[in-house]
Amino acid sequence: MPARAKPTAAIIAPAFWDTSAIVPLCCRQPQSSTARQTARLYGRQVVWWGTAIEAVSSLERLSREGHLNGGERLQALARLDYLRNRWSEVQPLDEVRNLAERLLRIHKLRSAEALQLSAAQLWCSSRPRGRYFIGADDRLTEAAENEGFTVV
Repeated sequence: MPARAKPTAAIIAPAFWDTSAIVPLCCRQPQSSTARQTARLYGRQVVWWGTAIEAVSSLERLSREGHLNGGERLQALARLDYLRNRWSEVQPLDEVRNLAERLLRIHKLRSAEALQLSAAQLWCSSRPRGRYFIGADDRLTEAAENEGFTVV
């Protein structure tokens, strides 16, 4: 299994970001410092079409559970909008669905994880060597590594 990347200098290349790495950029969480450092080190963010939906779901759940107060919730949603206006999205094409179905057969993934990874595969034309995948979901990042991505 390839080693996980630990960057020390800015990377010019874009990177695919899983929602688990986007949410800590929007609100204070234990991984927020690492997520902000990673965002500074990597170029353009590429995400799956459903990332904004997943992120809003996470932020609203954090609010309902009392981890974000009203002001923090609004600030987190504003940060998400800021990121969303700058990232590139992989659209929900038939090819994404077909790749997700293949990934579900060979990795222990849930459907949303398979859609994230299939979007990353489509983004790099199914040539993940030398491409960066940024995420905090262990099951998804393990599958991304097995598919050949450099996981951060």
